[in-house]
Amino acid sequence: MESKETQFESSSEEKSVSMHETENQIENESQRLQSEALAKALSSTLTTVIKEFDSKAQQTSTSQDQLSQSLDRLTRELDKLLEDAPLPFIMQHAAKISVVRKRVSSLNSVMKSVQRRLDNIDRMLSVGVSHQHQQQQQHDKATTEHSGLR
Repeated sequence: MESKETQFESSSEEKSVSMHETENQIENESQRLQSEALAKALSSTLTTVIKEFDSKAQQTSTSQDQLSQSLDRLTRELDKLLEDAPLPFIMQHAAKISVVRKRVSSLNSVMKSVQRRLDNIDRMLSVGVSHQHQQQQQHDKATTEHSGLR
């Protein structure tokens, strides 16, 4: 009699442990799926923001280049004017324009440096996200094969 009870208790315990493991696997899979959904949503949002920022940065860069070209043209014209009639009034304005031109040029250099840095960060994030996705796929495949759920 005791052996039947012991076998029954042992069988019940095994079933309970097995059910508990299955519940844990289901919960882990659910958490993983939720994490993936959140990661995809964040990635999508960040991609949109980054593309928008890149577009604005490109527009700013183009505008800065146009401004720089206009200031260069204006400086050349003022230099010609100064050669013809070196009035103190004109010389003062030419000096101010020259200072503005230098500031715009400096600002343009800083902006282009920032853009290069952002491009590098974007490239690193793209490579990192792609690498993480590959690792997750490998992990999922190994987990599936290990659990025999193919």
